[in-house]
Amino acid sequence: MHLSQVDLNLFVVFEAIYREGSITRAGQQLNLTQPAISHALKRLRDLLKDPLFVRRGAQMAPTPFARNMIGQVRQALQILEVNLYESRKFDPKHTRREFHISIWEYVESLALPMLLKKLESAAPEMSITTSRVKRRDLEAELASGSLDLAVDIPMTMHEAIHQKSLLREPLVVMARPGHPGLSGELDLGTYLTQSHVLVSSRRYGPSLVDAELNRLGRHRKIALRCQHSFAACRVVTQTDLLFTLSERHAHILNTGLGNQIYPFPVNTAQIEAQMYWHESVENDPANRWLRDQIETVIASSTQGVAEHRGSFPANRPRRSVAAFAVPGLQPR
Repeated sequence: MHLSQVDLNLFVVFEAIYREGSITRAGQQLNLTQPAISHALKRLRDLLKDPLFVRRGAQMAPTPFARNMIGQVRQALQILEVNLYESRKFDPKHTRREFHISIWEYVESLALPMLLKKLESAAPEMSITTSRVKRRDLEAELASGSLDLAVDIPMTMHEAIHQKSLLREPLVVMARPGHPGLSGELDLGTYLTQSHVLVSSRRYGPSLVDAELNRLGRHRKIALRCQHSFAACRVVTQTDLLFTLSERHAHILNTGLGNQIYPFPVNTAQIEAQMYWHESVENDPANRWLRDQIETVIASSTQGVAEHRGSFPANRPRRSVAAFAVPGLQPR
């Protein structure tokens, strides 16, 4: 017999009859009619190949098989009841939930330090596993439950996938100090004459930057396509290549490297990130709690970078400084 063949409600009826010693009183306890209780008992008898109860006067007496089974049935029902109750009240201090999140590199480096610092005190037994799931597979993995959350670029999703905007911020351009092709502010013409690094987990296809340039009828020369932003920053330090990325990511990665950071010469280009989850976990208190923490962490870092941006004069390159004001991310 496989568990998928068993209606677990039958064991609720079994336990009620055992406890009350009467089909009528069991029905009253469960708010079911006597015929419904009798029908459930017949199904369980057929399933287990045992009468389970025999009538002795006004009482329903359990068989030896039923007496042997009642302890395990009660324990299993109690575990289910406690788990259902716990899942509704949810106490982050005592949860042992493990969450699987698909997240892209930038938001991972932005959010995880502050998020894990918060979890140390608020949810010390909670654990996080991050990965990067291909965008075409996100819907299926969120629906199956193999992913609890995803953070990625704005995409069209099935209506069963809920989403919320996490961030929207400007792009900047990173170059090594003393770059021979750059002096003063960086305009679009100068930007397009230089060679560039593109960071992508895909082998082919345009980036957001290239899509924006194509919209303007322009294109740039890609000298290197690599997988990781920190590697790209290191390449910029040693070469005359330029690297275009989001503003906060640039300052996080540039700590200790000393590269110059310029505003991207196309003001309309922005980096955006959305958080995605399946409708089945919309009201799950643990999932909702974690979504709130991630949103709070991102909002906090947004405030920090806005204050930092205001400290630079207009139209001048921005250089990474040790006091970059993203809470929890200051260099030690």
